[in-house]
Amino acid sequence: MGFSKQINGLDASADDRFVSQRTLKGHIHSDGVALHSGEAVSMTLIPGHADSGIIFKRTDVDGQDALVPATWDRVVDTRMCTTIANDDGVRVATIEHLMAAFAGCGIDNVLVEIDGPEVPVMDGSSGPFVMMIESVGVVEQDSPRRIVRVLKPISVEDGESRASLTPGPYCTLDMEIDFDSRAVAQQALSVGLVNGTFCKELAEARTFGFLHEVEQLRAAGLAKGGSLDNAVVVSGDEVLNEDGLRYDDEFVRHKTLDAVGDLYLAGGQIIGGFSATRTGHALNNALLRALFADDDAWCYDMSRGDEVETAVDGGIFAETVSGVSV
Repeated sequence: MGFSKQINGLDASADDRFVSQRTLKGHIHSDGVALHSGEAVSMTLIPGHADSGIIFKRTDVDGQDALVPATWDRVVDTRMCTTIANDDGVRVATIEHLMAAFAGCGIDNVLVEIDGPEVPVMDGSSGPFVMMIESVGVVEQDSPRRIVRVLKPISVEDGESRASLTPGPYCTLDMEIDFDSRAVAQQALSVGLVNGTFCKELAEARTFGFLHEVEQLRAAGLAKGGSLDNAVVVSGDEVLNEDGLRYDDEFVRHKTLDAVGDLYLAGGQIIGGFSATRTGHALNNALLRALFADDDAWCYDMSRGDEVETAVDGGIFAETVSGVSV
């Protein structure tokens, strides 16, 4: 996502208030299981150069063909996860939880080396990735952080599902979900991504699925690695996990986590309000495509300290609007 220091008519070198880009202080390695393929996966996170963005590298593929930039226009599949691919068809799937961790921890540049076509699911949340990032630490870089500022309302719909972006001084998310199961039912959450809110309120929320859909998913080559160790499993109106839920409204929190990861494919933090009802990976990506298709709806800008202070002073925090517990 390379860009110069001249952004939106502002010279970053002349403004010492800009927020610097950040990357990891060192390498991080982890092993795990892929949620959908069920295969063992090894992954290494490597500090990235300023302005390089987030790039995946398939170590099981030779040469430059192995590189896959994590951007909205590289999304090629949204069935049960977000999958990106390069021009040669090299894919990386289930990137949303890792992307959400990068967004929540303010990581702009990193190279993700992976020896297969899918990111490890870990425990089904972003929590393990956040812990990995916190364990190695982050370092600021000598380049301003790029943001995507929403300039006018943009919305997309698909049946009863809808999602929108509106102008605003910081990043806020309003999410509503509605499922037939009483274990999930109707839930809503409003959250602002400031002052560590993602790590405190969203990162630990796990992906979820319904037992009656497992056979159908596996027949389609999906969810082969899914288990009670890496997902909340709902059967009828009951949660099957022995320890229950981490939050009474864990389902809507995870949907919000997914949206954070999907929206970070914009190539920078979106500054504006995101609102969605019954959304998923497909509609999240459709919203980004609609945004970037309208040159009057957005602009690149640099993140500055006064924006962060405004967000904190505004008292933005995670708030459950309504929820149904098991």
